[in-house]
Amino acid sequence: MDYIYLGNSGLRVPKYILGTVPFSGTNGFNAAGNIDEKTARRMVDMSLEAGINMFDTANLYSKGDAERVLGAAIKGRRDELLLTSKTGFPLGENPNARGASRSNILTSIDQSLERLGTDYLDVYFVHLWDGQTPVEETVNTMTSLVKSGKIRHWGVSNYSGWALARTFTIAEQSGFIPPITQQIYYTPEAREAEYELLPAGSELGIGSMIWSPLGEGLLNGKIGRNKQAPANTRQGAGWPEPWVQDQERLYQVIDALERVAANHNASVPQIAYAWVRDRPNVGPIVIAARNEEQLKENIASFEIELTKEEHDQIESVARPAPLYPNWHRAMNSFDMGSESEKTYLTGYKQSMGIDD
Repeated sequence: MDYIYLGNSGLRVPKYILGTVPFSGTNGFNAAGNIDEKTARRMVDMSLEAGINMFDTANLYSKGDAERVLGAAIKGRRDELLLTSKTGFPLGENPNARGASRSNILTSIDQSLERLGTDYLDVYFVHLWDGQTPVEETVNTMTSLVKSGKIRHWGVSNYSGWALARTFTIAEQSGFIPPITQQIYYTPEAREAEYELLPAGSELGIGSMIWSPLGEGLLNGKIGRNKQAPANTRQGAGWPEPWVQDQERLYQVIDALERVAANHNASVPQIAYAWVRDRPNVGPIVIAARNEEQLKENIASFEIELTKEEHDQIESVARPAPLYPNWHRAMNSFDMGSESEKTYLTGYKQSMGIDD
Protein backbone atom coordinates (compact mmCIF):
# COMPACT_ATOMS: atom_id res chain seq x y z
CA MET A 1 0.00 0.00 0.00
CA ASP A 2 1.21 3.49 -0.84
CA TYR A 3 0.98 6.29 1.70
CA ILE A 4 0.47 9.93 0.83
CA TYR A 5 0.28 13.19 2.76
CA LEU A 6 -3.28 14.33 3.30
CA GLY A 7 -3.53 17.83 1.89
CA ASN A 8 -1.12 20.39 3.28
CA SER A 9 -0.47 18.44 6.47
CA GLY A 10 2.04 16.04 7.92
CA LEU A 11 -0.53 13.26 8.20
CA ARG A 12 0.37 10.29 6.01
CA VAL A 13 -2.58 8.15 5.02
CA PRO A 14 -2.98 5.04 2.87
CA LYS A 15 -4.15 5.46 -0.71
CA TYR A 16 -7.03 3.12 0.14
CA ILE A 17 -9.22 3.74 3.21
CA LEU A 18 -11.85 1.31 4.47
CA GLY A 19 -15.34 2.82 4.66
CA THR A 20 -17.96 1.55 7.09
CA VAL A 21 -21.32 2.30 5.51
CA PRO A 22 -22.06 -1.49 5.48
CA PHE A 23 -21.29 -1.84 9.20
CA SER A 24 -24.38 -2.70 11.29
CA GLY A 25 -27.05 -2.03 8.65
CA THR A 26 -29.68 -0.69 11.03
CA ASN A 27 -31.85 2.44 11.22
CA GLY A 28 -32.52 2.73 7.50
CA PHE A 29 -29.14 1.45 6.28
CA ASN A 30 -30.27 -2.15 5.81
CA ALA A 31 -29.69 -1.99 2.05
CA ALA A 32 -26.04 -0.99 2.58
CA GLY A 33 -25.08 -4.19 4.42
CA ASN A 34 -25.29 -5.85 7.81
CA ILE A 35 -21.71 -6.42 8.94
CA ASP A 36 -21.59 -7.48 12.57
CA GLU A 37 -18.77 -7.01 15.07
CA LYS A 38 -17.12 -10.34 14.32
CA THR A 39 -16.99 -9.77 10.57
CA ALA A 40 -15.94 -6.15 11.08
CA ARG A 41 -13.04 -7.29 13.25
CA ARG A 42 -11.94 -9.66 10.51
CA MET A 43 -12.19 -6.87 7.92
CA VAL A 44 -10.06 -4.62 10.09
CA ASP A 45 -7.52 -7.46 10.33
CA MET A 46 -7.48 -7.90 6.54
CA SER A 47 -7.13 -4.17 5.98
CA LEU A 48 -4.24 -3.79 8.40
CA GLU A 49 -2.49 -6.79 6.85
CA ALA A 50 -2.75 -5.04 3.47
CA GLY A 51 -1.41 -1.75 4.85
CA ILE A 52 -4.80 -0.05 5.04
CA ASN A 53 -4.63 1.57 8.46
CA MET A 54 -7.33 4.23 8.09
CA PHE A 55 -11.05 3.68 8.72
CA ASP A 56 -13.82 6.09 7.79
CA THR A 57 -17.21 6.33 9.46
CA ALA A 58 -19.92 8.86 10.39
CA ASN A 59 -22.63 9.35 12.98
CA LEU A 60 -25.09 9.16 10.08
CA TYR A 61 -24.26 5.54 9.22
CA SER A 62 -26.94 3.41 10.87
CA LYS A 63 -27.43 6.43 13.16
CA GLY A 64 -24.38 5.68 15.26
CA ASP A 65 -24.47 1.90 15.14
CA ALA A 66 -21.72 1.75 12.48
CA GLU A 67 -19.47 3.68 14.86
CA ARG A 68 -20.27 1.19 17.63
CA VAL A 69 -19.42 -1.80 15.41
CA LEU A 70 -16.19 -0.17 14.25
CA GLY A 71 -15.30 0.72 17.84
CA ALA A 72 -15.69 -2.91 18.88
CA ALA A 73 -13.65 -4.09 15.88
CA ILE A 74 -10.65 -1.88 16.69
CA LYS A 75 -10.71 -2.33 20.45
CA GLY A 76 -7.22 -2.74 21.86
CA ARG A 77 -5.37 -1.47 18.79
CA ARG A 78 -6.24 2.21 18.52
CA ASP A 79 -2.57 3.15 18.23
CA GLU A 80 -2.23 1.04 15.07
CA LEU A 81 -4.70 2.97 12.97
CA LEU A 82 -6.29 6.25 11.92
CA LEU A 83 -9.95 7.06 12.50
CA THR A 84 -12.33 9.55 10.89
CA SER A 85 -15.95 10.40 11.54
CA LYS A 86 -18.45 13.05 10.49
CA THR A 87 -21.42 15.09 11.67
CA GLY A 88 -23.99 17.34 10.04
CA PHE A 89 -26.99 15.34 8.88
CA PRO A 90 -30.18 15.68 10.96
CA LEU A 91 -30.55 12.58 13.13
CA GLY A 92 -33.56 13.36 15.29
CA GLU A 93 -36.17 15.88 16.36
CA ASN A 94 -33.77 18.18 18.22
CA PRO A 95 -33.53 21.31 16.03
CA ASN A 96 -29.89 21.80 17.10
CA ALA A 97 -28.82 18.23 16.31
CA ARG A 98 -27.85 19.06 12.74
CA GLY A 99 -25.51 21.15 10.62
CA ALA A 100 -22.17 22.77 11.34
CA SER A 101 -23.12 24.77 14.43
CA ARG A 102 -21.00 24.86 17.56
CA SER A 103 -23.83 23.15 19.46
CA ASN A 104 -24.09 20.20 17.09
CA ILE A 105 -20.35 19.74 16.56
CA LEU A 106 -19.50 19.74 20.26
CA THR A 107 -22.33 17.35 21.10
CA SER A 108 -21.63 15.06 18.16
CA ILE A 109 -17.90 14.68 18.74
CA ASP A 110 -18.40 13.47 22.31
CA GLN A 111 -21.05 10.97 21.19
CA SER A 112 -18.86 9.66 18.37
CA LEU A 113 -15.80 9.30 20.61
CA GLU A 114 -17.85 7.30 23.12
CA ARG A 115 -19.28 4.99 20.45
CA LEU A 116 -15.84 4.44 18.91
CA GLY A 117 -14.17 3.86 22.27
CA THR A 118 -11.45 6.46 21.77
CA ASP A 119 -10.55 9.88 23.10
CA TYR A 120 -9.61 11.45 19.75
CA LEU A 121 -10.17 11.29 16.00
CA ASP A 122 -7.47 11.75 13.41
CA VAL A 123 -9.85 13.59 11.06
CA TYR A 124 -13.32 14.94 11.82
CA PHE A 125 -15.58 16.05 8.97
CA VAL A 126 -18.47 18.45 8.58
CA HIS A 127 -20.58 16.04 6.54
CA LEU A 128 -22.45 18.61 4.45
CA TRP A 129 -22.54 22.35 3.84
CA ASP A 130 -24.57 24.35 6.34
CA GLY A 131 -25.42 27.69 4.75
CA GLN A 132 -27.37 28.82 7.80
CA THR A 133 -24.49 28.69 10.29
CA PRO A 134 -21.76 31.35 10.06
CA VAL A 135 -18.57 29.85 8.67
CA GLU A 136 -16.67 31.63 11.42
CA GLU A 137 -18.57 29.61 14.03
CA THR A 138 -17.72 26.33 12.31
CA VAL A 139 -14.01 26.97 11.82
CA ASN A 140 -13.67 28.40 15.33
CA THR A 141 -15.30 25.29 16.80
CA MET A 142 -13.16 22.91 14.77
CA THR A 143 -10.04 24.85 15.76
CA SER A 144 -10.99 24.50 19.42
CA LEU A 145 -11.38 20.73 19.00
CA VAL A 146 -7.91 20.48 17.46
CA LYS A 147 -6.42 22.52 20.31
CA SER A 148 -8.25 20.44 22.92
CA GLY A 149 -6.86 17.20 21.46
CA LYS A 150 -10.24 15.67 20.61
CA ILE A 151 -9.35 15.78 16.91
CA ARG A 152 -6.01 16.01 15.11
CA HIS A 153 -7.31 17.51 11.86
CA TRP A 154 -10.63 18.38 10.29
CA GLY A 155 -12.25 18.36 6.89
CA VAL A 156 -15.44 19.02 4.98
CA SER A 157 -17.62 16.86 2.77
CA ASN A 158 -20.10 17.47 -0.05
CA TYR A 159 -19.26 21.19 -0.30
CA SER A 160 -19.40 23.24 -3.50
CA GLY A 161 -16.23 24.85 -4.81
CA TRP A 162 -17.11 28.34 -3.52
CA ALA A 163 -18.11 26.98 -0.09
CA LEU A 164 -14.82 25.10 0.15
CA ALA A 165 -12.82 28.20 -0.78
CA ARG A 166 -14.80 30.45 1.56
CA THR A 167 -14.34 28.07 4.48
CA PHE A 168 -10.61 27.77 3.89
CA THR A 169 -10.11 31.50 3.38
CA ILE A 170 -12.05 32.54 6.48
CA ALA A 171 -10.13 30.04 8.58
CA GLU A 172 -6.74 31.07 7.24
CA GLN A 173 -7.29 34.83 7.36
CA SER A 174 -8.88 34.75 10.81
CA GLY A 175 -6.07 32.75 12.38
CA PHE A 176 -8.08 29.57 12.74
CA ILE A 177 -6.99 26.10 11.62
CA PRO A 178 -8.24 25.39 8.07
CA PRO A 179 -9.50 22.01 6.85
CA ILE A 180 -6.88 19.69 5.38
CA THR A 181 -9.23 17.50 3.33
CA GLN A 182 -12.54 17.31 1.54
CA GLN A 183 -14.48 14.10 1.03
CA ILE A 184 -16.30 14.17 -2.31
CA TYR A 185 -18.24 11.94 -4.67
CA TYR A 186 -16.32 10.99 -7.83
CA THR A 187 -16.63 7.97 -10.11
CA PRO A 188 -15.89 7.07 -13.75
CA GLU A 189 -19.51 8.09 -14.45
CA ALA A 190 -19.97 11.03 -12.04
CA ARG A 191 -17.26 13.54 -12.94
CA GLU A 192 -18.72 16.88 -11.81
CA ALA A 193 -15.96 17.27 -9.22
CA GLU A 194 -13.58 18.02 -12.09
CA TYR A 195 -15.20 21.40 -12.71
CA GLU A 196 -14.03 22.99 -9.48
CA LEU A 197 -13.66 20.71 -6.46
CA LEU A 198 -10.65 18.66 -7.55
CA PRO A 199 -8.52 21.56 -8.85
CA ALA A 200 -9.62 23.75 -5.93
CA GLY A 201 -8.47 21.13 -3.47
CA SER A 202 -5.03 20.97 -5.05
CA GLU A 203 -4.69 24.74 -5.23
CA LEU A 204 -5.73 25.23 -1.59
CA GLY A 205 -3.71 22.35 -0.18
CA ILE A 206 -6.87 20.43 0.71
CA GLY A 207 -6.59 16.73 -0.04
CA SER A 208 -9.44 15.23 -2.04
CA MET A 209 -10.65 12.01 -0.41
CA ILE A 210 -13.11 10.16 -2.64
CA TRP A 211 -16.23 8.52 -1.24
CA SER A 212 -18.01 5.70 -3.07
CA PRO A 213 -15.84 5.39 -6.21
CA LEU A 214 -18.25 2.63 -7.29
CA GLY A 215 -21.19 5.02 -7.43
CA GLU A 216 -22.96 3.58 -4.38
CA GLY A 217 -23.16 0.22 -6.08
CA LEU A 218 -23.85 1.32 -9.66
CA LEU A 219 -20.43 0.04 -10.75
CA ASN A 220 -20.48 -3.22 -8.81
CA GLY A 221 -20.34 -5.31 -12.01
CA LYS A 222 -23.87 -6.65 -11.48
CA ILE A 223 -25.66 -3.83 -13.29
CA GLY A 224 -25.67 -3.19 -17.04
CA ARG A 225 -27.79 -2.79 -20.15
CA ASN A 226 -29.44 -6.15 -19.69
CA LYS A 227 -28.65 -6.69 -16.02
CA GLN A 228 -30.88 -5.41 -13.25
CA ALA A 229 -29.47 -4.86 -9.77
CA PRO A 230 -29.89 -8.00 -7.62
CA ALA A 231 -32.10 -7.68 -4.57
CA ASN A 232 -29.16 -8.27 -2.20
CA THR A 233 -27.38 -5.09 -3.37
CA ARG A 234 -27.85 -1.44 -2.47
CA GLN A 235 -29.29 -0.50 -5.84
CA GLY A 236 -31.55 -3.54 -5.84
CA ALA A 237 -32.86 -2.90 -2.35
CA GLY A 238 -34.24 0.59 -2.85
CA TRP A 239 -31.17 2.73 -2.03
CA PRO A 240 -32.17 6.26 -3.13
CA GLU A 241 -28.77 7.55 -4.26
CA PRO A 242 -27.09 8.53 -6.50
CA TRP A 243 -28.82 10.67 -9.07
CA VAL A 244 -27.84 9.53 -12.56
CA GLN A 245 -28.09 12.32 -15.12
CA ASP A 246 -27.93 10.05 -18.17
CA GLN A 247 -28.70 6.33 -18.00
CA GLU A 248 -27.22 5.65 -21.43
CA ARG A 249 -23.96 7.30 -20.43
CA LEU A 250 -23.85 5.09 -17.33
CA TYR A 251 -24.19 2.02 -19.53
CA GLN A 252 -21.42 3.30 -21.82
CA VAL A 253 -19.14 3.66 -18.80
CA ILE A 254 -19.99 0.15 -17.63
CA ASP A 255 -19.30 -1.17 -21.17
CA ALA A 256 -15.87 0.49 -21.13
CA LEU A 257 -15.08 -0.84 -17.67
CA GLU A 258 -16.08 -4.35 -18.78
CA ARG A 259 -13.81 -4.18 -21.83
CA VAL A 260 -10.82 -3.07 -19.77
CA ALA A 261 -11.62 -5.61 -17.04
CA ALA A 262 -11.43 -8.39 -19.63
CA ASN A 263 -7.88 -7.28 -20.49
CA HIS A 264 -6.79 -7.81 -16.89
CA ASN A 265 -8.96 -10.78 -15.94
CA ALA A 266 -10.38 -8.44 -13.34
CA SER A 267 -13.80 -7.30 -12.19
CA VAL A 268 -15.62 -4.07 -13.03
CA PRO A 269 -15.23 -2.74 -9.46
CA GLN A 270 -11.50 -3.41 -9.54
CA ILE A 271 -11.06 -1.40 -12.74
CA ALA A 272 -13.24 1.43 -11.41
CA TYR A 273 -11.13 1.64 -8.26
CA ALA A 274 -7.90 1.61 -10.27
CA TRP A 275 -9.15 4.34 -12.61
CA VAL A 276 -10.29 6.69 -9.84
CA ARG A 277 -7.13 6.01 -7.82
CA ASP A 278 -4.91 7.22 -10.67
CA ARG A 279 -6.87 10.35 -11.63
CA PRO A 280 -5.22 13.77 -11.30
CA ASN A 281 -5.73 15.65 -8.02
CA VAL A 282 -7.18 12.57 -6.31
CA GLY A 283 -5.91 11.71 -2.84
CA PRO A 284 -7.03 8.62 -0.93
CA ILE A 285 -10.14 6.73 -1.97
CA VAL A 286 -12.64 5.11 0.38
CA ILE A 287 -13.34 1.50 -0.53
CA ALA A 288 -16.04 -0.63 1.09
CA ALA A 289 -17.31 -4.20 1.05
CA ARG A 290 -20.29 -6.20 2.26
CA ASN A 291 -18.22 -9.32 3.05
CA GLU A 292 -14.66 -10.61 3.30
CA GLU A 293 -14.60 -11.88 -0.29
CA GLN A 294 -15.50 -8.46 -1.67
CA LEU A 295 -12.94 -6.78 0.54
CA LYS A 296 -10.21 -9.12 -0.65
CA GLU A 297 -11.13 -8.37 -4.27
CA ASN A 298 -11.25 -4.63 -3.70
CA ILE A 299 -7.90 -4.53 -1.94
CA ALA A 300 -6.37 -6.54 -4.81
CA SER A 301 -7.35 -3.76 -7.23
CA PHE A 302 -4.47 -1.72 -5.84
CA GLU A 303 -2.08 -3.92 -7.84
CA ILE A 304 -3.84 -3.28 -11.19
CA GLU A 305 -1.99 -0.89 -13.48
CA LEU A 306 -4.01 0.53 -16.34
CA THR A 307 -2.30 1.49 -19.57
CA LYS A 308 -2.75 5.05 -20.81
CA GLU A 309 -4.95 3.73 -23.60
CA GLU A 310 -7.17 1.88 -21.11
CA HIS A 311 -7.37 4.89 -18.84
CA ASP A 312 -8.26 7.16 -21.76
CA GLN A 313 -10.85 4.70 -23.05
CA ILE A 314 -12.74 5.01 -19.76
CA GLU A 315 -12.12 8.77 -19.45
CA SER A 316 -13.47 9.70 -22.86
CA VAL A 317 -16.83 8.00 -22.36
CA ALA A 318 -18.13 10.24 -19.58
CA ARG A 319 -16.06 13.40 -19.86
CA PRO A 320 -18.01 16.33 -18.42
CA ALA A 321 -19.39 18.83 -20.92
CA PRO A 322 -17.25 21.98 -21.21
CA LEU A 323 -19.73 24.26 -19.44
CA TYR A 324 -18.92 27.97 -19.21
CA PRO A 325 -16.39 29.28 -18.26
CA ASN A 326 -14.57 26.05 -19.10
CA TRP A 327 -15.19 26.17 -22.86
CA HIS A 328 -14.13 29.80 -22.95
CA ARG A 329 -10.95 29.16 -20.98
CA ALA A 330 -10.08 26.05 -23.00
CA MET A 331 -10.53 28.09 -26.16
CA ASN A 332 -8.81 31.32 -25.17
CA SER A 333 -6.58 30.98 -22.13
CA PHE A 334 -5.46 27.37 -21.82
CA ASP A 335 -1.83 28.36 -21.23
CA MET A 336 -2.85 30.48 -18.24
CA GLY A 337 -4.55 27.58 -16.47
CA SER A 338 -2.98 26.17 -13.33
CA GLU A 339 -1.38 22.75 -13.52
CA SER A 340 -4.18 21.26 -11.42
CA GLU A 341 -6.80 22.10 -14.06
CA LYS A 342 -4.94 21.75 -17.36
CA THR A 343 -5.75 18.05 -17.60
CA TYR A 344 -9.46 18.88 -17.59
CA LEU A 345 -9.06 21.82 -19.97
CA THR A 346 -7.28 19.46 -22.35
CA GLY A 347 -10.29 17.16 -22.25
CA TYR A 348 -12.65 20.05 -22.98
CA LYS A 349 -10.56 20.99 -25.99
CA GLN A 350 -10.80 17.42 -27.26
CA SER A 351 -14.56 17.45 -26.78
CA MET A 352 -14.82 20.69 -28.76
CA GLY A 353 -12.49 19.45 -31.49
CA ILE A 354 -9.89 22.14 -30.85
CA ASP A 355 -6.40 21.22 -32.04
CA ASP A 356 -3.35 22.24 -30.05
